[in-house]
Amino acid sequence: MRLPGADGRPFSYSASVLDDHAVGVIFGRGSVAQVARRARTLGSRIMIISGRHEADAAAAVSADLGDDLVARIPDVVQHVPVDVAARAIDAARDAEVGLLISIGGGSATGLAKAVARDTGLPILAVPTTYAGSEMTPIWGQTDHGEKTTGRDPRVLPRLVVYDPVLTISLPADLTAASGMNALAHALESLYAPDATPRSSEVAEEAIRSLAYGLPEAVARPDDLEARTAALRGAWLAGWALGSTTMGLQHKLAHVLAGRYQLPHAAVHSALLPHVAAFNAPAVPVPYARAVLALGLGGPDEVGPALFDLATELHAPTSLAELGLDHDAIPEVAKIIGAAPVGNPRDYTEENVVVLMEQAYLGTKPTR
Repeated sequence: MRLPGADGRPFSYSASVLDDHAVGVIFGRGSVAQVARRARTLGSRIMIISGRHEADAAAAVSADLGDDLVARIPDVVQHVPVDVAARAIDAARDAEVGLLISIGGGSATGLAKAVARDTGLPILAVPTTYAGSEMTPIWGQTDHGEKTTGRDPRVLPRLVVYDPVLTISLPADLTAASGMNALAHALESLYAPDATPRSSEVAEEAIRSLAYGLPEAVARPDDLEARTAALRGAWLAGWALGSTTMGLQHKLAHVLAGRYQLPHAAVHSALLPHVAAFNAPAVPVPYARAVLALGLGGPDEVGPALFDLATELHAPTSLAELGLDHDAIPEVAKIIGAAPVGNPRDYTEENVVVLMEQAYLGTKPTR
């Protein structure tokens, strides 16, 4: 399968995420100018859901929509609290909305998904980070510190418009953490129990594109070539994850982010090298793809290499620096141990404690 975008040129594509659900993709510099026209082909009476940092992009799309825009939610909350979702659902119903446009990162996409899951409304997503959730049928909400996730085809956007120009204003720290989050998506999909040759090819190309684009995007935020490569990698990583099931990496991240209100992408960044090193003995064949994409010598180098990349990007490498209390480690391990998820290497509560101790301290994993 030949994947588009490696040459940096704009493209349109139909990405099959589920067996009977495809996501339309428009990718290229300046493509945000197409949003209003494309939106009108999907529905009328439009609601925009956006984050504070996307005010300018949301204002431009709003102006293009004119009278077709009937509602706006200009501020979103991390982890999609159920009360925030309920208010958004009510607003959509009150305005008789026919289409949702999300503009922003995972929080904006997540809130749009919460509304779509309840109402069945279609979504047009305009990502401005490397979250990748716009390419997945995965939804998540938090209620009193407990994060619940699930899969539902209703939350899968009909169309995603990727414009690398919108990522130029993403600060270096968020670029780094969001990029490591995307790498977590790609790596976990490589060794997922339901991985296919197609999803593995997509994940491998995602890792290659992210590893190329992220260092340059952090060092030179206005480098459009690097931003384009990183955003393409995030698209592919989200597509790969959306086609497979999640394992220990995401289970840990969801518990930590939801229960302790830690930033989702930063948690992934701190965890990824250690989960990757833990799983390495069980997945030599999938990791061989990661080895090729990262230019490494062997599968046991994946965890250390990801730690080095996070360090180079100045991305979080320690749960302690994110504000996690050390006393939370046994509690998290108990939660994880009590509800195991599919993972290539079996784990125990004790394994999780050791892994989290390493991630808490931010020590480089050994081979």
